Amino acid sequence: MTLKTLARSLVHRPTGAAALMLGTALALTQVMPLAAQDTTTQDQVTPAEDQSPSIPGEQSAANSLTPDEPAAMVPESDNRPLSFAELAKQVSPSVVNITTTSVVAAATGPEGQVPQGSPFEDFFDQFGGPNGGPQRSQALGSGFVISDDGYIVTNNHVIEGADEIQVEFFGGEQMPAKLVGTDPEADIALLKVEGTGHPFVEFGDSNGSDAEVGDWVLAMGNPLGQGFSISAGIVSARGRELSGTYDDFIQTDAAINRGNSGGPLFDMNGRVIGVNTAILSPTGGSIGIGFAMSSDVVKGVVDQLREFGETRRGWLGVRIQDVTPDMVGAIEGLDTPNGALVTDVPEGPAKDAGVESGDVILSFDGQPVTDTRDLVRRVGAAPVGEQAAMEVLRDGKTVTLNVTLARREEAEATAQPASAEGGPTQPESSEVLGMTLTVPTPEVLQELGLDEGTQGLVVTEVEPISDAADKGLAPGDVITEAGQQPVASVADFEVAVKSAEEAGRKSLLLLVRRGGEPRFVALSITEDDKGSQDQGTTQEQ
Repeated sequence: MTLKTLARSLVHRPTGAAALMLGTALALTQVMPLAAQDTTTQDQVTPAEDQSPSIPGEQSAANSLTPDEPAAMVPESDNRPLSFAELAKQVSPSVVNITTTSVVAAATGPEGQVPQGSPFEDFFDQFGGPNGGPQRSQALGSGFVISDDGYIVTNNHVIEGADEIQVEFFGGEQMPAKLVGTDPEADIALLKVEGTGHPFVEFGDSNGSDAEVGDWVLAMGNPLGQGFSISAGIVSARGRELSGTYDDFIQTDAAINRGNSGGPLFDMNGRVIGVNTAILSPTGGSIGIGFAMSSDVVKGVVDQLREFGETRRGWLGVRIQDVTPDMVGAIEGLDTPNGALVTDVPEGPAKDAGVESGDVILSFDGQPVTDTRDLVRRVGAAPVGEQAAMEVLRDGKTVTLNVTLARREEAEATAQPASAEGGPTQPESSEVLGMTLTVPTPEVLQELGLDEGTQGLVVTEVEPISDAADKGLAPGDVITEAGQQPVASVADFEVAVKSAEEAGRKSLLLLVRRGGEPRFVALSITEDDKGSQDQGTTQEQ
């Protein structure tokens, strides 16, 4: 049995979040002993549909360091590499050590003074310190060359805030590097050194057959400032999400430590399938849980940084949340808990295309949407300014809409928080489905700290032992829709409940706003279907 076959039969996806995430850059300072710096990784873009985008510099693959044959293997029944030596020899000239230098401003507040004439006076005058001068600090990381003309990929946190960037090649040659562009979202940076004829490597397919769970991989870099080093392991998992919007990490047990940040993760064909970025560790050292940003993410980011010096991600302009299993019975025409449920549609491309709150986005640009994360990644990778077809489920029917995407970075810079609009209604109150619902009178709004002009029904009380309480509803929440219809009175809400019961549904879909943020909640209307269910959180795309 091969490693990947065995892995397929045993692997399970964990449901808990990582307890401690550490960036893997190594920080040094000239006035302090060698120390490691914790840096948490950022986020992810969607894997590009085209698995082989052009490499910056338009280099021929025939000139790359990719070996003609994969690493030598022992008999097929064993499926272990005989040695990584030849593979390491061929690709290692592309791996570089990166040293950054930055000036740290003097700390404010009381500090000890170095007495005049002290033997340490000259030292602190040169490097800064207690007498208030600035300090110079260094950080070490790794990177790899991706083109003949000297483009180098590394992590953003390796070079962030650097005044100077120095690159050391495998053979010992050192050169200054210029920063081309960065993407904090995916924690990727693109550097450039002068000259041509630099040994370089190609990107591989991080979702392909050579990067499956159980496949061998090599990690290369500059761990703990010790210089060039390799470590071997397997792909432990794919599609890991840490903390970023566009995360798509490969998890590996190949040893990764501080200083490995920005280094390549190779498959057995000598192609880069990931950029070593972070580790999970309670001690600060490798415990066999490392994360490399997938090449499918990195390729798209690098192409944009090369062309524009910045990223240009697509933006749809909706607020969305995952479809949960208990929503299936509450949304007409929905058979499986897949897709992205639209909770709000502010001004933007989606509204211009006719998207409405309550729509379930089933597919984007011809590809099915599994959940909100999948949609965010697909939209982020789509070209800005181009039209894409999108299928949505509305009132039990599938509707095709064409949307022209805007640029996310520009939208985020001008985004305004959504708020409910409308006037007050006549006072009334009633207990329904474990909640006390009241129209938003001025007195109620003031008591609960809600905005003037809030429209819908205000939740003033929630029975502790009720499905409403289990689903997280609380006093101050505002229900604006029930059964995907607007509600302005308790009578409207009761009609929605009755309609759902007559349609044979087990739950009623509510659109609830808290602090102006919308989310859908499927509230049980039958006694045998009540129970706690995580409704998820909404996000913008």
